Amino acid sequence: MNYMLRLAAILLFALAGHQAQAQTADPRLQDMAIGRADAPVTIVEYASLTCPHCASFHASVLPVLKSEYVDTGKVRLIFRDFPLDQLALAGAAIARCAGPERYFSFLDVLFSQQRAWATASDPRAALTQIARLGGMSSEQVEACFSDQPINDYILNSRLEGNQKFNVTSTPTLIVNGKNLPGVPNVDEFRKLLDDLVASGAKSAAPAGGGLPQAAGSGDWLGGNAKTYIAIAIVVLLVAGISIFLLRKR
Repeated sequence: MNYMLRLAAILLFALAGHQAQAQTADPRLQDMAIGRADAPVTIVEYASLTCPHCASFHASVLPVLKSEYVDTGKVRLIFRDFPLDQLALAGAAIARCAGPERYFSFLDVLFSQQRAWATASDPRAALTQIARLGGMSSEQVEACFSDQPINDYILNSRLEGNQKFNVTSTPTLIVNGKNLPGVPNVDEFRKLLDDLVASGAKSAAPAGGGLPQAAGSGDWLGGNAKTYIAIAIVVLLVAGISIFLLRKR
């Protein structure tokens, strides 16, 4: 009987592993990053597409960061969603639906055109127009708005940022695993990054990035837990009946 219990446990973990592999196979549901993976400095930016300060950061600081540090192999930048409202969630979904190749291009447009679409009388229509100009069809956009795995992933990114890194406002930068209070100006940022690069500091990128924990997004303890438990119960019942019948003989 103990053997069958172990077999049921192995089955549960095997199914969970299969689900996790299926989740990570979707290129839209992963950290979006630019820069060398082995760069000495890793910056994680938590931002909301409806946040004016985030738009300002992307307009004034990010270009310097990219040209002087990312493109030269000194910094790897990971963008993680921290939507402050439903509209930011919809915009983040559009960017992810566009795919990894176009993701940062969509971010650039959404931030640079933030005032136009975020304050429009019909923001979803404005987002749809931007997405269509980026090569998506109206049908693809509508499907994206209601894509549950993508929406779950984005919301889990926000939850993880809050719980793991105490992110409460946007933008928040995590530099080599440490929460950077406030957003520095360009000169302050240069000094910070130059010091880190010079010291050869390197820490792994914070794990996660919208960890797939919500129902329908691959977390075996989320929406699929009942399925796995039911399978395990069936295995145990079959094992118990088999053992009972063998003993009766």
